[in-house]
Amino acid sequence: MTINTTTRSAAALDLDRFRLRNFVEGLNADELDVREEKVDLADVAAILQNNPKAVWFRNVGPEGQELVGNVVGSRSRLAKAFGVPAGEVALEMRRRLSLKPELVKLSKDEAPVQQVVLTGADADLLKLPVHVQHALDGAPYISATIDYTIDPKNGRYNCGMRRLMLRGPQEAGVDLIAPSDLRVMYMASAERGERLNVAYVVGCHPIDMVSATMKEPVDELELISSLRAAPLPVVKCVTNDIMVPADAEMVIEGYFDERGYVEKEGPYGEYLGYYGVVKTNPVFHVTAITHRKDALFQTATISGNRMDYTDTSNLEALRMEMNVWKILGEVVRQPVAVYAPVAAGGSMSMRFSIRQTYPGEARSALYAVLGAVGVKNVFVVDPDIDIFDDSQMEWAFGTRFQADRDLVIATGVRLSPLDPSLHGARSGAKAGYDLTWPVQHAQNWELVTPQAPSYPGERYPSLEAALKAGPKHFEELMAAVGSRDGREVVRELDTFRSSGLERDERGRYYLPK
Repeated sequence: MTINTTTRSAAALDLDRFRLRNFVEGLNADELDVREEKVDLADVAAILQNNPKAVWFRNVGPEGQELVGNVVGSRSRLAKAFGVPAGEVALEMRRRLSLKPELVKLSKDEAPVQQVVLTGADADLLKLPVHVQHALDGAPYISATIDYTIDPKNGRYNCGMRRLMLRGPQEAGVDLIAPSDLRVMYMASAERGERLNVAYVVGCHPIDMVSATMKEPVDELELISSLRAAPLPVVKCVTNDIMVPADAEMVIEGYFDERGYVEKEGPYGEYLGYYGVVKTNPVFHVTAITHRKDALFQTATISGNRMDYTDTSNLEALRMEMNVWKILGEVVRQPVAVYAPVAAGGSMSMRFSIRQTYPGEARSALYAVLGAVGVKNVFVVDPDIDIFDDSQMEWAFGTRFQADRDLVIATGVRLSPLDPSLHGARSGAKAGYDLTWPVQHAQNWELVTPQAPSYPGERYPSLEAALKAGPKHFEELMAAVGSRDGREVVRELDTFRSSGLERDERGRYYLPK
């Protein structure tokens, strides 16, 4: 199988519309921290760590290069990339998955990412502004990378985000331990004694990064086009047959050698906020580096104790939310909202709200999400709770949950091997928290959340007429006579006590007819 491409002139495409530099330039001061002063590479990590903004270094390292980090380290910036409100990004992604992709093949002369072509000794990783990210890392890492490979079995493109640890001018270590399609492809290639060609994009639009985290049964180069909701310009690499986005900032071409898992890689600060151990991994060899004339190099924030400010956690959260929306669509009639808390790495906790239509629906949804998605703590609430608001979630947890009734535990299940609480175990436990009201009790008036009065109801000629018309809350009585005070209503109510003034079980006032 080969990908289908159309041919258009580069002039017919806006090759800067999905350019990283354009996206960064479009961020306002609330989202972007611009550093005009000279910054040493050694200081980049400290500036990025726990920074809620994207940071654009205009003069970094001895070469005075440009570097940007933390671009997708917030839901608001991801929302800007998709052009929707922050709470609707996952839904917009679902919608775009149904769009037909279009790949437009450009020539080398038309492709911005091949304006500069470096091969041989000129293709030097050590000339790029690559910085040390965490104190105990094994070396500087290129972290904002999307790898492109072709599956020899079906010709489909496979994309993912895997870091590169610098080993020399033309060599880097790669983390290829976690189960993935690329791992399967490489192991088969190594068994045959063959190299596996790969191309790394460094510097791309946030939508491309989102696409690289997804696991959809489609060609993953075409997936970028669908998520962009636009034609994707592509160009063939100069040293292999892999097609890459022609509007990227930079591409590092090369291959994983045929020796298999032979070199130490790591340690490295992982996306759950702890270090990953030293591993034995394949070696990546550089064959070419191509880039725009004014390429903007990119780095990704990954670890630390504020995961909500990292690129990886925000990307992972979106991916998990997409999966949960899909599951809920199969088991729930009225799903309302889905959110993976980014502070938990985007993959350890999940919240969702539904509007229940029958008893047990919330519990059924809880079981479905626990079984189908790789998170270990799942919370379901009624639609009156804003799942994006930690305060409301804590309130619901404290007032609607009984552990012996509402806690669901699944044991002996597979969890992320990077979860440090496993302490080396191969399996663990998941928990579901049902914070919904039972359907049979949900309409009880005492379970209604108190709000400031809004004085609803119709006007009456007198308080007596309002009372005789039917039971009313004090708020409704004030509205009935147009009171903007309330104390005069109390005074007049007192005069009706001798006339048989009554109150029902909900505290409403009325006069017997």
